[in-house]
Amino acid sequence: MKIRSVTGFYDPGAARAGYTLARLSALAQAAQATFGSAGYPVQTLRLATVPFPLMAPTCCDDSALNLVRTLEGEATRAGFDYLSLGPALPEEPQSYRLIPQMLAETQRCFFGGLMTRSGAVDLAAVRACGQVIAEAARLTADGFANLRFAALANVPAGGPFFPAAYHAARHPAGFALALEAADVALQAFDAASTLAEAQQNLLAALERATGELLPLAEALALRHKVNFAGFDISLAPFPGELTSLGAALERLGLPALGWAGSTAAAAFLASTLDRGNWRRAGFNGLMLPVLEDSTLAARAAEGVLTAKDLLLFSTVCGAGLDTLPLPGDSSPEQLSALLLDVAALACRLNKPLTARLMPVPGKQAGEQTSFVFDYFVNSRVMALPAQPLRALLAGDALLPLPPRPMN
Repeated sequence: MKIRSVTGFYDPGAARAGYTLARLSALAQAAQATFGSAGYPVQTLRLATVPFPLMAPTCCDDSALNLVRTLEGEATRAGFDYLSLGPALPEEPQSYRLIPQMLAETQRCFFGGLMTRSGAVDLAAVRACGQVIAEAARLTADGFANLRFAALANVPAGGPFFPAAYHAARHPAGFALALEAADVALQAFDAASTLAEAQQNLLAALERATGELLPLAEALALRHKVNFAGFDISLAPFPGELTSLGAALERLGLPALGWAGSTAAAAFLASTLDRGNWRRAGFNGLMLPVLEDSTLAARAAEGVLTAKDLLLFSTVCGAGLDTLPLPGDSSPEQLSALLLDVAALACRLNKPLTARLMPVPGKQAGEQTSFVFDYFVNSRVMALPAQPLRALLAGDALLPLPPRPMN
């Protein structure tokens, strides 16, 4: 197990924001040393702010671009590897159109776009997110800029995983830990002879780790006068067979992830995480990023794992659709149709879901990807089963989708 990120949260517009940033910087550096010495290496230090529309007028491109450049520089000088400036907001519809420009102007900044509000899907916001993805795909030859954008549905503030991380306005500064723990699941299932034993092994390992990390995190929080929000154990993978969540799911008995039985395996693993006893922040679900997991990438390349499969898995677990390589000619309208399904599931099931879609310029379904990035393993472009929506679903209405009442 590693710590993917120590993520700090603050409001750059709050009183004494510079002092707060200095405290978070000192905490992050100390956390990297402290957790590393305890046997939990820290991969990245990250910082998340309140949503950028709350800090800059969305009517004015220059103001927004100056803001993100300034905040990126401040975060870099403070020792943070990456900065999340939060999501565009449905109440500020012009904020979505700024994101492609802000991605082009920065290298370390991540953004989101909210698709829901007050328990309803905002159809205009869904389309705006589809437009962002289509425009961002054209910023570089490989479409890599979309790594730094996600469409968010029902996602609250305070989660440490990017691009979904953002800080709640008027809340005190704090930090949370995002854990990379797919290897723990793999080891737990390899050592088990029954499903009950597999569940017990995984819970014991995760609770032991969080039990060791919690007092260290609380001591850091006290010393640096910020809040410790908790852990996001979404079993994030890393390229390689020993750190593959897809491989862990297949260890339960699947011939290949994507075939029948896969939803049951995903539900079993998500249910196991639900039973865990640790302080929670963020998703604490099943994270299935296609391009970050060697088994997922292989199954997608084989055509066994599809976008619809991953959407189905999101109903029982998980964080949604993550790093899906899609055809480069995917239109904003096609992308929006897939995003609408993600947003509808999030509202109807009352859970947070995200979509990080990556159209690859010049590539069609079935063609090989060629990303060069330490956190990625290459796969083949996945088919996008979507056509533009029409009639009522193509409007600008709010679509209320409350959870089904339990009788």
